[in-house]
Amino acid sequence: MLSVQNHPDRNVIRVQLGQNLVLKGMTSEQSAELESHLVIVDSQKGDTLLHQGAHEMEQYFILEGILKRVVTNQEAREMILRFADERDMETSYAAWRLGTPTPYSTVCVTKVRVAKLPLTDWVAFLDRHDEIKQSFEYYVMRLMSEIMAHTITLHLLDAPGRVKRFLRKHPELFDRIPKKELASYMNLSAETLSRLKQRGKI
Repeated sequence: MLSVQNHPDRNVIRVQLGQNLVLKGMTSEQSAELESHLVIVDSQKGDTLLHQGAHEMEQYFILEGILKRVVTNQEAREMILRFADERDMETSYAAWRLGTPTPYSTVCVTKVRVAKLPLTDWVAFLDRHDEIKQSFEYYVMRLMSEIMAHTITLHLLDAPGRVKRFLRKHPELFDRIPKKELASYMNLSAETLSRLKQRGKI
């Protein structure tokens, strides 16, 4: 792990951070302040950045690649709650605020590069910058709403409807996510997803 300042790709990383959905409105002074807390992490496909049940939480800003938020039950059955790619972020902010362990894992779907910092440092930064805090909390609430809507559609929509909804909501991700992962997210088998495509249903 390297700091932004010491990273050989620091110029590119600074541009990527400036394009992040949560960070793009920051001043140069705010960016420099946040940068002093960040470290850059490169991870491989399948690596877990944050384990379900953890109390030590971190804030992630995605620079390259795709992450997934996953819940696992006692029988080791997984449910994918969301995918997040470049310019997005992943957080356990709600759990931190509630004083509970993180209720899900954060796992790499592809090779991933993130900028991260301890959630306590991120919260302290937000408390110093109210406008960024309001924007971030609004985004967190929107993510929670989207996850709830996705969970509802698994019950209300048939298989083609689920796929069409994903294509409408996330067209840029459809060809980047392994079909097995994509099918799992929509509670389908990979075979069903392939069959729908072959029959022109999607």
